[in-house]
Amino acid sequence: MPGTLVQFASNGGKASGYLSLPKSGKGPGVLVIQEWWGLAPHIKSVADRFAAAGYVALAPDLYRGKAATEPDEARKLMMELQIGQAGKDMAGAVAYLRSHPAVTPKNVGCVGYCMGGGMTLYLASMGVIEAAVPYYGVLTKASPDWNGVKCPVLGHYAEHDGATDALPPLKASLQKAGKKVEFHIYPGTQHAFFNDERPQVYNAAAAKLSWERTLAFLGKNLK
Repeated sequence: MPGTLVQFASNGGKASGYLSLPKSGKGPGVLVIQEWWGLAPHIKSVADRFAAAGYVALAPDLYRGKAATEPDEARKLMMELQIGQAGKDMAGAVAYLRSHPAVTPKNVGCVGYCMGGGMTLYLASMGVIEAAVPYYGVLTKASPDWNGVKCPVLGHYAEHDGATDALPPLKASLQKAGKKVEFHIYPGTQHAFFNDERPQVYNAAAAKLSWERTLAFLGKNLK
């Protein structure tokens, strides 16, 4: 079922996102956080996939209407993104899901890709979600207090990706703070291996396995 664009409160203002509902009409909530391209068709399709799996999925538009199709443009938008404001938009999206009549039980998880993977970790540090699933994303613009994390973390990373080099210290920091974390590195893969609209990096086997692991993780912690 195709989703719709919705608005929600964010720090006294308004933000927007793409909302996709399950056929059953109800389920736990899941945020889907964009890659550096913005709220692109691929991210909307991922939200639809989560809805098909029984979740109320919301992909917030962190670029506030902007999007990119070229890497240089995407890099510029990502660098211009204010992480504090993005955090408020994501927290507003979480609150919107918790108040939505279709979200039951009132649990919300977050799955993010590329830049969105780092933002998922940032949102987890805010202590407002029940499950966090970053895909090949790390934080480069912030050093959050990992003591604020109140949920388990499941990460999916590519073998041939500079972001994966940051995993050992990230995992050590989370474990030092007493957090439950599990990272998977997929052999032979590159950054963005889950994005089936980028054939040059898409890896069907890794995408399938990571999807199955993600659904099992969300089912355990949200349903």
